[in-house]
Amino acid sequence: MNILIISAVFPPEPVVSANLSRDLAEELSKNNQLTVLCPKPTRPNGFIMNNNFEPDNYKVVRLNSFTCPSSDLLGRFRESFSFGRYCQNYIEANHDKIDIIYANTWPFFAQYFTVSTSKKFNIPLIIHVHDIYPESFSNKIPALKTLLNFILLPIDKFLLNNATKIIAISKKMKNYLMNTRKISGDKIFIVQNWQDENNFMKFKLQGKLDIVDKPFTFMYLGNIGPVAGVNLLLESFFNANLKNCRLVIAGSGSMKEILKKKALELKLDTIEFWDVPDGKVPEIQNQADVMLLPIKKGSALSSIPSKLPAYMFSEKPIIGCMDKESDTAKAIIEANCGWILPPENPELLSRLMCEVSSLSNRELKNKGYKGFNYAINNYSKKRNLVKLVNLFK
Repeated sequence: MNILIISAVFPPEPVVSANLSRDLAEELSKNNQLTVLCPKPTRPNGFIMNNNFEPDNYKVVRLNSFTCPSSDLLGRFRESFSFGRYCQNYIEANHDKIDIIYANTWPFFAQYFTVSTSKKFNIPLIIHVHDIYPESFSNKIPALKTLLNFILLPIDKFLLNNATKIIAISKKMKNYLMNTRKISGDKIFIVQNWQDENNFMKFKLQGKLDIVDKPFTFMYLGNIGPVAGVNLLLESFFNANLKNCRLVIAGSGSMKEILKKKALELKLDTIEFWDVPDGKVPEIQNQADVMLLPIKKGSALSSIPSKLPAYMFSEKPIIGCMDKESDTAKAIIEANCGWILPPENPELLSRLMCEVSSLSNRELKNKGYKGFNYAINNYSKKRNLVKLVNLFK
């Protein structure tokens, strides 16, 4: 079978969605002819790519489409449109050599060109939905929410109804798509986004001990962008005024330099900013006592951030600041691996930081272990990749 994977991000970009596409490509290429279409690597913003990632057993075509790694609304729309048109041109030129398309691509424009072209040539199409648009977008602009949903919701409904199969990342997402897009449940399949548990288990098997002579460490590791809500962590940690504690912000993104300046203004040398080289997430998270997962109000309702499985696989307890009814909060509560606070409430977070920093190492490790077991049962590559591969049969 000739399979085309369209992926908006792909290695060497060290983001979860890129790794999902790579894992799928590696597995499917064992028994199929496979090609990946992707843009030039740019994510996350400011990250230095160390290699070009050229696999031996399948073909990667890097399109010369416009890219916009910064958080610029018009730039992101242009990026989606440009990537979609390049993919459309490729499909039109090679449609007789394509048996099925898997699309892990940007919403709206890129999805539209993929759907319309696959429909034109009667090529089966699998769309992977990681977040629900336009709702995820319109919720951030309350004044325009009704108008944006009125204009964009019919487009998304058209796109998903014309896909052969749809992948949702949770039961809640599946039910929501069924009800709002009027899609039969028979064409929506649940596959959790995964982290490769082997990366964390290999690090654990190396026998590296926890660093003893260090301050109690609160850590955020992930994209430092405007939606992440990292600003809340700096304010809360400053107000907590904790002794022998530090706050580590690890990663890259458009807000990193701004937050560095704010940390300097606060005159706290206990706030540290770390880079995260590719493949070093287990090693860096091992230096934490507690992981922090802030999400702005309304942003976590329809998706599960990739940080959650990674935090769990590192066996670290989690403080989550998010909507309690979100899938992310429910996972932390079900796993009993941390604490949930309302989003964007620095006073409550400061208070909880004080309480958690005084807990015994045994209590913290117990919660971390529960999170690891939950992740193995729900967010592992072993469990979820096979589900995705089976959709191509």
